[in-house]
Amino acid sequence: MALNSELMQKNGLMATLLAREFITKKIDDRINTVSYYAQKYSYGRGTVQNAMGYLKEAGAVELVSRGHMGTFIKSLDYEKLWVLTSWETLMGVMPLPYSRLYEGLATGLYKSAQLRKIPFTLSYMRGAKNRIDALQRDRYDFAVISKFAYIKSIDTAEIEMVMDFGKYSYVNEHAVVFSQDKNEIQDGMIIGIDKSSPDLYYLTLEVCKGKKVIFKELPYNQILTKLLNKELSAAIWNMDEINDRKIEINTMKIELEGFNMEDTNAVIVVKKGNDGVKNLLLQVLEIKKVAEYQKKVLTGKMIPNY
Repeated sequence: MALNSELMQKNGLMATLLAREFITKKIDDRINTVSYYAQKYSYGRGTVQNAMGYLKEAGAVELVSRGHMGTFIKSLDYEKLWVLTSWETLMGVMPLPYSRLYEGLATGLYKSAQLRKIPFTLSYMRGAKNRIDALQRDRYDFAVISKFAYIKSIDTAEIEMVMDFGKYSYVNEHAVVFSQDKNEIQDGMIIGIDKSSPDLYYLTLEVCKGKKVIFKELPYNQILTKLLNKELSAAIWNMDEINDRKIEINTMKIELEGFNMEDTNAVIVVKKGNDGVKNLLLQVLEIKKVAEYQKKVLTGKMIPNY
């Protein structure tokens, strides 16, 4: 009986290891030989064959032999593979949901994952740079940032974009906001800036280019308060929050050469090389479905649920 239990445990562990291999692959990919997996994981050929048989019976993978060319993947069920990987919950991180747009996005992501019955959770963290750093340290499986932040980070961060939810899915607009009766950046102004937010950091530098201003580094969540208290002259801010809170304040539209408003696009990124999570997200999350839920929250047809 003990021998049978040990055999089942070995087969189960091998099935988990193979599930983690296969979830990184696509249909028509060639898989390695039984001998390769046996040597890689220090298991017998029979154990590897039993584990493959289990994955097939579970409906997680369908394989087809093409003679001397090898064995190829005919079909994959990423949801079933995810369960068999024993990786449990798919964990993501996104901005703090302080605007209606962020609440709608979080709701859309949760609802879409629930439809596919994937254990799914979101954490919330200020600053795209902080979220990217946490992703690279393997604290999360994916992160939600703006497309602008992704473009500004790809040269220094090992990340890959999985999906783009399109214009106005992240913010409707960033603008320059002023503490006094001003509508343009002027010499001598004290400008709030947060290096943990690539969007705000680079936009701030651009709109202040050529002006003799004083930059004051602050955490993002302190900037608006200090601006309203007139401790700052101006800053770049998300107009969704200004409008949601009905704050009366002078603003200036951002008009920069070559600026295509990628700061308004919400994108999902994963750590480069994490094809398992990438494949699962592409199967689980539908851009159109997430957008539908986000719109319902924005129009008041659905209560935010995240």
